[in-house]
This record gives sequence, structure tokens and C-alpha cells, in this order.
Amino acid sequence: MYQTTDFRKGLNIELEGKPFVIVHFQHVNPGKGSAFVRTKLKNLETGQVLERTFKAGVDTADEPDLDEKEMEYMYDDPDGFNFMDQQSYETIHLTTEQVGDSKDFLQEGIRLNVLYYKSRPISIELPNFVELRICQTDPGLKGDTASGGMKKAVMETGVQINVPLFIKNEELIKIDTRTREYVERVKGK
Repeated sequence: MYQTTDFRKGLNIELEGKPFVIVHFQHVNPGKGSAFVRTKLKNLETGQVLERTFKAGVDTADEPDLDEKEMEYMYDDPDGFNFMDQQSYETIHLTTEQVGDSKDFLQEGIRLNVLYYKSRPISIELPNFVELRICQTDPGLKGDTASGGMKKAVMETGVQINVPLFIKNEELIKIDTRTREYVERVKGK
């Protein structure tokens, strides 16, 4: 059981029998009346974001029955995506809705965590950084420097990322999956 003082960004809680993650919270102590905590919660099953206010020191939230397993992405099919458990070699299937925008960074063999709620897979958690090869981007011009502007590049998975002007086709780059931004070139691969 979580008290409102335990609330923080990224905390998983259960409300009305559904799992949520706290996306944003703010403790408010008005001049008159009692203090409260204003939160933005994301439903881990549906991805829906809602705002909820809790009375500070009074309201509580349950701890959800969540479990994470390391899995390897295998392939996609018309119904969704298939993953293999690294311990038991059991395969599981997640729908396109469960995977969401994370599909943009899925490449065969990538290891990630699958989130289970009450022994049922509900979503995936990507590693913070992935390495992807650029399939198509405009050629760089002479004099382009690291401190210059940005251009669009299409990665091997189909996702579009802004990259510096000096990056060329077929280069391997590191991308932050949380912000969907270019981090650096990968050297020696």
C-alpha cells in the first residue's frame, strides 16, 4: 500500500483494479484547506493518460502485481509481435496496441523487458539506447560540421530521426529510445 508521500515519477500503482504508472506528480499545499497531490497517470494496459487528485496523507494506492521478464524480439506478424523468454524459451505474442510506439525500435534479436500484470503480458520496456543503421538520408554537404543543423534520416526499422548534417547513409548510430533523439555515431561496427 502506497501513501501519497511515496508518490514519485515512474512509480507503478494500482487503482480500481488497473495498473498505472505515475507520469507526473505535484504536491500542493494551499493557504486554506488540506494539502493534496495532483498526478498524471498512464494506464499500463491501454496507454490512456488521466489526471487524478489525491488527498495528502489520507488517500492511498495499492501496489500492482507486476513482474518483468527479459525477452528477445523475434518477428512481427499481421496480428502483432512475438518475443522469446530467455530462460524457458517460451514464446509470447503481444498486440500492436500493447507494443505501441516502441515498435519503431524493434529489430530482430534485441533484448528487452516484457511487463506482466497478474501473470499476463501487457507491455514492453525498451533499453534506453539502441543502435540502428540509416537506410536513407540526404547527402551531407562540404563544410557540414558537428555543430551545424539537423536533417531527417530513415532508419532500418522505418522510424524517422533527426540527425546532424554530417551523417551519411549506411552509418550506424545510437538513439535514445526515451526521447527518440540521435545520441552519437557508433564506431568500429
